[in-house]
Order: sequence, then C-alpha cells, then structure tokens
Amino acid sequence: MFSFHVFDPPMGRGFPNRFSTQYRCYSVSMLAGPNDRSDVEKGGKIIMPPSALDQLSRLNITYPMLFKLTNKNSDRMTHCGVLEFVADEGICYLPHWMMQNLLLEEGGLVQVESVNLMVATYSKFQPQSPDFLDITNPKAVLENALRNFACLTTGDVIAINYNEKIYELRVMETKPDKAVSIIECDMNVDFDAPLGYKEPERRSQNQDEPTEEEPDPSSYADMDLGFRAFTGSGNRLDGKTKGIEPNPVPLAASDIKRGIPNYDFKVGKITFIRNSRPQPRRVIDDDDALNKFIAFSGEGQSLRKKGRKP
Repeated sequence: MFSFHVFDPPMGRGFPNRFSTQYRCYSVSMLAGPNDRSDVEKGGKIIMPPSALDQLSRLNITYPMLFKLTNKNSDRMTHCGVLEFVADEGICYLPHWMMQNLLLEEGGLVQVESVNLMVATYSKFQPQSPDFLDITNPKAVLENALRNFACLTTGDVIAINYNEKIYELRVMETKPDKAVSIIECDMNVDFDAPLGYKEPERRSQNQDEPTEEEPDPSSYADMDLGFRAFTGSGNRLDGKTKGIEPNPVPLAASDIKRGIPNYDFKVGKITFIRNSRPQPRRVIDDDDALNKFIAFSGEGQSLRKKGRKP
C-alpha cells in the first residue's frame, strides 16, 4: 500500500551551470592604472575581477562568454561580453553608454549572469541625430565599430566613435531574437530615419515645369547698348521747358547685341573665346615656290654701253 523512494532522482545532470553574481559597477574612467582604457568606451564589453574567471573556468559554460546585466531597481537589462579580468574584487567596469541604458550610477549594484545567445542575422538601427547622415559610408563605419561589440539587445542605445565624434544609435530590431550575438556572423544591417530628420519638400507632379520662351526685345531696354543719338534733353535760353523732352528713336530688335551661345559647350571644359582668330595656314603651290624671293639673284645695270670705245 505504501511505496518508498530510497534514491532521489538526479538533479541538474546534463544542464550547464550558470554563472550569477552581483558587482558594484563603475565607469571605465574610474579604472585605476597608468594605461588609458578609452578603448573600452568604444565597445560593448566589460572588465571583471579575476575571481570571475576562476569561477567561470570551473563551470560548464559555452564560449564566447556572454553575460546578461540586470539592474533590479529599475528593471533594466542588457547583454555584453567580457574584455579582461583585471578589475578589483567585487567591482566591474562598464562603458558609460551601458550604464546609461541600465540607469546605473557610480557604485550601483548590477546582476551579472552568463547566457547563451543566438547568432544574429539581421539588425536595424536608428541614429539619434541627423548628423549621422554626414558620414559618407555609414554602413562601413558601423561595421568597423561593431567589431568591438559582442552582442546586441533590442532597445539599447549604443555609442560609436568616428572622426573624434560620438554617434548614438538605437537598436530598433534584431533577428532571430531580441538579444543576439554578433561574433563571427553574417548580419544584414538596415537604418531607420534619424531622430528629428525632416524629408525635403517635393514639388507636386501636377505643377508644370516652366518652358523657355522667346524673350521680348523690349525687355533689353535697360541693357547697356552704348551710344544712341538724340536721346538727351535740351535747355532753352528763355528758361521754358516746352519742347525739350527727349524723343528717342524707338529701339529695333536689330539694334540689340546679344551674346552668341556656345553650342559646343561640354561640362567640365572651359573655353576662352578671343576676338582675334588665328589665320589659317596657306598652302604654298609649286609656282609660288619658284617665285619665292632669292637674295642677289637680280641683274645689274652699267652706265657704259657695250661695244663703244672711249
């Protein structure tokens, strides 16, 4: 009627152990040492203490090492990789943009857990400033910057450094999961319109484009046409103003001198037009070659006539 279980079933066998602990987090600028560690700010990896490496080596975890960071006070979480194990015990150092995403202050507590993430196949980013459009090849710049990252989380705002300027991009979408690994992956990247970007106004298609019309010759009256006869005003000796109004000759279309367009114009070529044109070379015929001047080839004259004796 009664059954007793002498042996308990095995627990945890076949499941990898998980690394989980809490650290006080600080920004990389608080890292002690003579070396400049600004490279940590350019990526998505953290610095952990040596005891974490000792504990991770004893656990059955997969490589590369990826971690989930959680701020339990604000219910914010993100994912990252590890760069080095040189921090002081009980402390980990995070990039500044990662602390902003987690709403952490200097010395705040963060939960660090080891995770396994799927390899990324697609990601979509939204620049947080229209200045990102000034970059000539944004995809190449982003691809070079993501080499310092280990994973991406949907909703995070990452920061990349290019040409001594910080650009922030929000991760709008990742596939096949909301958190993916980007180490040795073939990922398609897409961009959304930057935050605050306004598209240029487009002209309506119904509006006809203006066509070129033949200009009216009378519109050239204000042009500098040079001297024109009998266009001045006169003065009378008696001081009267009657009959002294100018009566200019009406302007004819033939009197207007307009420039001649260069129909042979080519884009990128500058032509300097001069008033004097080079004379074409004359082809010398054979007859002209015979009649060419030859020095000392004439005949002389003498005052004495031949055949007379003095």
